[in-house]
Amino acid sequence: MEATMTKNNVISQLEKAIAHSPVIKAAKDNATPLKGRKLTDKEIEVLKQNGNFSCDWGTITVADDFIPDNIYTSYLHGSVYLGKQSGYAGTKWYGIAGSTIFNSEILDDVTIVNVKNLSNYRVKSGANLSNVGTLEMDGESSFGIGVELPIAIETGGREVLTYPEITVDVAAAIATGRGNKDLISQYESLVEKYKKAASSSRGTVEANAVVKNSQKIVNVYIGEGANIDNPTLVQDTTIYSLTDESTEISDGAYVKESIVQWGAEVTSMAIVDKSVLTEHSHVERHGKLTESLIGANTGIAEGEVTACLVGPFVGFHHQSLLIAAYWPEGKGNIGYGANVGSNHTSKAPDQELWAGEGLFYGLSVNIKFPSDYSRAPYTIIATGVSALPQKMEFPFSLMNTPGAVLDGISPAYNELMPGWVLSDNIYVIKRNEGKYMKRNKAKRSQLVLEVFRPDIVEMMKDARARLQISEKKDVYTARDIKGLGKSYMYERSRVNGIDAYTFYIQYYGLTGLYKAVNKLIELGEKDQINNLLTDESLGCDRWKHERNVLLEELPGKTVAEYLNLLSEMEEKIAQCVLVSKQKDDKRGVRVIPDYAQAHKPAEQDGFVKETLEKTVQLQEAIKNLISQL
Repeated sequence: MEATMTKNNVISQLEKAIAHSPVIKAAKDNATPLKGRKLTDKEIEVLKQNGNFSCDWGTITVADDFIPDNIYTSYLHGSVYLGKQSGYAGTKWYGIAGSTIFNSEILDDVTIVNVKNLSNYRVKSGANLSNVGTLEMDGESSFGIGVELPIAIETGGREVLTYPEITVDVAAAIATGRGNKDLISQYESLVEKYKKAASSSRGTVEANAVVKNSQKIVNVYIGEGANIDNPTLVQDTTIYSLTDESTEISDGAYVKESIVQWGAEVTSMAIVDKSVLTEHSHVERHGKLTESLIGANTGIAEGEVTACLVGPFVGFHHQSLLIAAYWPEGKGNIGYGANVGSNHTSKAPDQELWAGEGLFYGLSVNIKFPSDYSRAPYTIIATGVSALPQKMEFPFSLMNTPGAVLDGISPAYNELMPGWVLSDNIYVIKRNEGKYMKRNKAKRSQLVLEVFRPDIVEMMKDARARLQISEKKDVYTARDIKGLGKSYMYERSRVNGIDAYTFYIQYYGLTGLYKAVNKLIELGEKDQINNLLTDESLGCDRWKHERNVLLEELPGKTVAEYLNLLSEMEEKIAQCVLVSKQKDDKRGVRVIPDYAQAHKPAEQDGFVKETLEKTVQLQEAIKNLISQL
């Protein structure tokens, strides 16, 4: 997951956001009207000749270098400031035509065409407003700041107040920090301070923003370079954007009382209500996001998310449901028809789900609340599983529908295979890890995309320890082994789980040694390599954890022996990636007549080829490294 935040981290981030907030700056700037000169009689005459009208030309002020030639057939009333509009500049035209402008300030070189009602806004240079019904401030607004999100518990208990720069990390710290009354009090006080400072009766369209084909935009801060095109409604919202990280709201989107951060998208009739989209996330294709916050690079399409904190890189591509989930680590998937929303026990909608990193909800699963899978990262809940309320604590597992009715075990229990994803589907782990690293667009959220890292390894060690029992049985439940939740496990799965966890725990330690050796060579401290295993002062905290794991798991070896073992493991993992993909080929040809003609074989799969090639390169690098020892 993202790094755990301390109270000081949360408060300092919020204080920094307040100090540098573009929304607060805009509110302060807008409180002081732009100073301009009065129109000359000649300028008024030209404006009239161009079809413009005002009830009182004396309320119109202009820039010193104002020219009236590029303003046509528009109605200007109230206190209006007009900057210089230069007309044609290359392929662009800067001017005003066919529009109604009330109590607004139009800076130099903007394009305003066919805007029926532009009221109480400051429009900055380079902005383009065209074919707009209403773009107005209706009274004072805080632009969606300070909205209360009922994270994980719809009836309240983990409330998080929003502000424009909020991250998943901050929201997670507040949602789960309810016992720290001082933190909650400081946080809420600062958000209220932010809200008050940002509130204004004047809106802002920042430089180079585009607003077109829009019926109604009310009380919205529109950031630099934003692109608003044909939404149904945008109201009481902050839109953060930069020219090179343009935020898009388009094609029937409905956005109300929300925060939309840099590079995010709300498109194709999606609904976003009282929610936060962090940087480079998106909601599309009728997707619905209500009272929730979603992390960077997460996409919601067609399905519904309510009262949730969803971390980065969650795929939500089909009609499905996620309610009352605390999922800050993200990196998972919601399959078609998944019902992850049994938060109402017929008494009140007050139950919650804690999801684990990388959790995969298969087609048509039913997840009953309360449930906690936070210590079961990268687990697959297979198609059709109906999972009872439970706490399951085995990482990289497969939860499958029961294959048999067993004596003394409820037929509602599912079968659990601990470590199955490691032993039988490592392809998906390695591929997703690489995919996230390549596709990550986040610049402000500190995402941890590495799978095999200290906290995950510690979960694997704990799970393995619970599997290592002296009294063997054919079938186990949570009465025998803690952490199985409402599932049973066969003896063969217990043994396979121990083997899978052990392999990748050792692999983690060996890869740590490889990196530590390379680091010493880079630093010109090659003579220290043989001391890596004994000198506790060498290396960073990460290496110290890796070294302890290595010495616990594989004691008594030399650096060269460890590196040779790593080379062998890399070969085995590469072959497992290939075999994992080959399973699809074998099954496919048994089912589909021309499967082999329509599908590339596993050997030609792009990720498989990349893995095999990288493995050869890594083995060669290890060989060269050993030769230097």
